[in-house]
This record gives sequence, structure tokens and C-alpha cells, in this order.
Amino acid sequence: MNQFVSNFLKGMGIGTANVIPGVSGGTIALLTGIFERLINCLKSFNITALQLFFKGKFKELVKHTDLWFLLSVGLGVIAAIFTTARIFDYLFKHYPVYLWSFFFGMILTSIYFVGKTIDKWNWQVILSFLLGTGIAVFIAFVKPATENSSFIYLIICGAIATCSMILPGLSGSFILIIMGNYQLVMIDSVNKLDLHILLPVVIGAVVGLVAFSHFLSWIYKNYRNITIALLTGFILGSAPIIWPWKNSVITYFGDKEKVIGYEYFIPNMDIKFATAIVIMLIGAALIILTEKMAAKK
Repeated sequence: MNQFVSNFLKGMGIGTANVIPGVSGGTIALLTGIFERLINCLKSFNITALQLFFKGKFKELVKHTDLWFLLSVGLGVIAAIFTTARIFDYLFKHYPVYLWSFFFGMILTSIYFVGKTIDKWNWQVILSFLLGTGIAVFIAFVKPATENSSFIYLIICGAIATCSMILPGLSGSFILIIMGNYQLVMIDSVNKLDLHILLPVVIGAVVGLVAFSHFLSWIYKNYRNITIALLTGFILGSAPIIWPWKNSVITYFGDKEKVIGYEYFIPNMDIKFATAIVIMLIGAALIILTEKMAAKK
């Protein structure tokens, strides 16, 4: 029971990180010492697991998949997501600039900590970095991602965001921001228990983790520097999406409104701006502290 509670609390740490853009759930898993075990659990859902299930060997299946560990961590993640989402819902409604400033400080700092893990820079790594930056800038300025509640797109969001969570340094919530569905998925649908949104996201998350855990492990091991460079460029080029000072461009479709982009502006140098800068620095400090603790671990 003590081990179950311990893993549940570690799962809550991962879940909280997954709600906050710029904070990596993978980093928290690394910090708490369960990263490798978590990856091995995900990779264990294979042909052998299916054979054990259909043969009715459930005791062997539980042992093969380390199911009790995965369940305890998973319950912690779910509990944290529902708790943190309610806090963010309030902050988005009343203090949007301050909340985006907090995220902006964390994400800018994450660029450095993700990029510094590249062991060797060569032309392939530099090209990957430029490619990632270019793609993200294109998304941010040429064709900004906007909220999309279609079933297929939500499945894709769940798959991509959840897969990104298992890589230390990359935030799943940040991916949802880039794809335009952060508030819809992580805030609105969680607080309202909107199964029309949550169900396809969960389907995508489960399928994505099981299907791509082997692939992500392989590509990270064999093309590590290129992969990290691509991710670093992607984060850098996407920074404008998190810029705190912007107004939403809204289009109405009947009685429904949809955000189709943003108008960015430079803020006035007043007390509100100074407060936002302080909050931005707090966000940066949180990433620095997390990364230093993970490095020691």
C-alpha cells in the first residue's frame, strides 16, 4: 500500500507537469526515478501481453505489464489533471496575461535546457534545428493553429501530445497549444467532463503510447541529436503562440465563435507589465530548479 501511495503521488507530479505548458512530464518521471520503469511498462503491451490476455493468464499478464505500478501512476496523473485544470480555468478567465507570462517564461527557458542536451552539432543537427524552427514559425504566423473539435483531430492531438510527454524536456500541453486545442482539451473539457472531447483524446493517447513507444524509443536512441535539435527548433519557432500580449481574432459561425488567429501588440510599460515580467521570471526559475533537480537525480 505504501508503494501504491508513493507511485500515486509521483503520478500526480507528472500529471501536474502535463497540464503546465513548458514543464515536461518526462522530466518529472526522470526526477522521481520512475522514467525507465514507465517506458518499460508501455513497451510491455505487445504480442506477449495479448497472448496472455486471450489465454486467460491474467496473473502473468499483470506481472508482464507491471500493471499495478502503471495503475497507481495513472490514477495520480488523472487526479492531478482534474485538480490543476480547475485552477487554470479561473486564472485564464481573470488573469490571462499573467498566466501566459508564466508559461512564456517556462517555455523560453525550456529551449535552453532541451538544446543543451545535444551532444554534438553537425550539419544534420543544424538543419533539423532550422527545419523545426521554420515549421513552427509557419504555423504561428502563416497559418496559425486554431481550436478544432473534430473527432479525428482530437484523436491526433491525444496521440501526439501524450507521446511527447514521455520525452524529457518536451511538454505535452505545449504541443496542444501549438495544435490550438490546449484550452479546449486541458481546461474546458476536463472541468466540464465533456466526454465528446475527452473520449477521442483518451483514445488517441492510449493508442499513441502503445503504438509509438517502441518507435520513439528507437528514434531517440539512434537519432538522438537530430531529434532533440528538431524539437528545440520547434519550441523556439513556436514562442510567438505563447506571447502574453495578444488579442484573439474571432469569427462567428451562426451562434458559435471560433478563434482563427491572434493580433500581437507591445504592452504599455506600467505596473501590470512589471508584474507580468516578474511572473515570467518565476516561471523560468521553476524550469531551472526542476532541471537541476533532475540532473542531480
